[in-house]
Amino acid sequence: MYRYDEFDATLVAERVAQFRGQVNRRLSGELTEDQFKPLRLMNGVYLQLHAYMLRVAIPYGTLTSQKMRKLAHIARKYDKGYGHLTTRQNIQFNWPALVDVPDILDELAEVEMHAIQTSGNCIRNTTSDQYAGATAEEVEDPRPYAEMIRQWSTFHPEFSYLPRKFKIAVTAADRDRAAVKFHDIGLRIHKNDAGEVGFEVYVGGGLGRTPFVGPTIREFLPKEYLLSYLEAILRVYNQQGRRDNKFKARIKILVNSEGVDGFANLVETEWNQIKNSGVDLPREEIDRIHAYFASPKFENLSGESKTHKAKIAEDKEFARWARTNLAEHKTSGYSIVNISVKPIGGIPGDISDIQMEAVADIAERFSFDEMCVTHEQNLVLPHVKKDDLFAVWSALKAVDLATANIGLVSDIIACPGLDYCSLANTRSIPIAQRIAERFSDFQKQEDLGELKIKISGCINACGHHHAGHIGILGVDKKGEEFYQITLGGSGAEDAAIGEIAGRGFSSDQVVDAVEKLVDYYKNNRQDKERFLDTYRRLGAQPFKEALYDAA
Repeated sequence: MYRYDEFDATLVAERVAQFRGQVNRRLSGELTEDQFKPLRLMNGVYLQLHAYMLRVAIPYGTLTSQKMRKLAHIARKYDKGYGHLTTRQNIQFNWPALVDVPDILDELAEVEMHAIQTSGNCIRNTTSDQYAGATAEEVEDPRPYAEMIRQWSTFHPEFSYLPRKFKIAVTAADRDRAAVKFHDIGLRIHKNDAGEVGFEVYVGGGLGRTPFVGPTIREFLPKEYLLSYLEAILRVYNQQGRRDNKFKARIKILVNSEGVDGFANLVETEWNQIKNSGVDLPREEIDRIHAYFASPKFENLSGESKTHKAKIAEDKEFARWARTNLAEHKTSGYSIVNISVKPIGGIPGDISDIQMEAVADIAERFSFDEMCVTHEQNLVLPHVKKDDLFAVWSALKAVDLATANIGLVSDIIACPGLDYCSLANTRSIPIAQRIAERFSDFQKQEDLGELKIKISGCINACGHHHAGHIGILGVDKKGEEFYQITLGGSGAEDAAIGEIAGRGFSSDQVVDAVEKLVDYYKNNRQDKERFLDTYRRLGAQPFKEALYDAA
């Protein structure tokens, strides 16, 4: 994990002091809310329905136990005892008092964390694959490049006030766990035919009112030119992106209006003017950043673990969790542990201070003091010995973090919705809870297989409903909460935008509607097809008929 140098520490400390003065002026009335808004947004502070919300950056999702314990302390001291994990691998605190926010930022700085650029029209937190550094699937670890982007983009003078917010994601595996094609810029590290490592560059993906799957504008970018190429993309966007209409200001609109080839040509022209101007990092700086991400000192272990096998044989609950929540590690004798923050009936992504401290203890003891927030609002322990898996599961179970549902029907992404957000039309959390309760039988969940349900409380799509196998969008219908269903979306390497099924359903009807879709899938799948595979094979029409027949 990257550690701050003296420049990082000074930069963060100075920003906290600056923001403390701005908060004091707001509280004294010297600044109006309209004057304060752009200042607080650049420091991660939103004004929601009931209170201010603070979004804390977790670059590429990676945390140490020290950082996680600090987040637990903040949740307990300044909030209501919990935080909310987000789809950008950040954490949000929903109830801080504005007067306390500078103190929170001071405490975060003690453990090399901040809230800079987690909101506002700037380059946001760079996200990545939660299995980075642990999976054999990757060409190389994407996190050093995410860190380079973080350092390059923080307080970049040219890109601090873009036409709209801007999001970048980096992955290095063919299997996409970071939804890179739904980002303003998505980067996939791969090898070309000559065996050289570089980036495939996607630009113009996004959700919201006008969803797009990001097209490829460059098949292969040599990795030494990463920052200059990003600079060229941002310059084109900053100069030509619309500022007259915020609904048409994202880069996806510019890419669509110029056409993929036209936009790519603009970027290439700009890049050829700047690529040798010193924007890219010197080799020694690249090596310095890479050194922070060296693999832990793994033990030389057998691929099998007699302890693990024995525990699976004697404990059915543990065996089920092992089937759903473990992933293969690149090193023999180790596993990647997925921690579900989606207990049946719980609030998706909410984690208590007690749970945070427990995960910190477990990571410190069993995972080389490392953990990661996932794009799907869960957690990962990237490096756990197979011999230790039962002990890890037991410790997680003690704090209600051992739900065996990763990737299954109850592992739902949901935005905060109308319970918190002033932009929302409907509630998302209660719908997610009711769906999870309807499908609470874990054996039946496992039988259904991978089924991704995603819920947004408004068209801004913070719950990524467009990318759900089953997506649910909250809409206002004459003052009543209704829910529109989309089908066939995917946020993975086979990225697709879900198709609207038809008319919406009331809050009382929507869970039954989801069950109808699931039942139709169960009755018509072949072999062990996923929901998405069955949908793509049969097409939309039979699913729509099943959904609306006798509805």
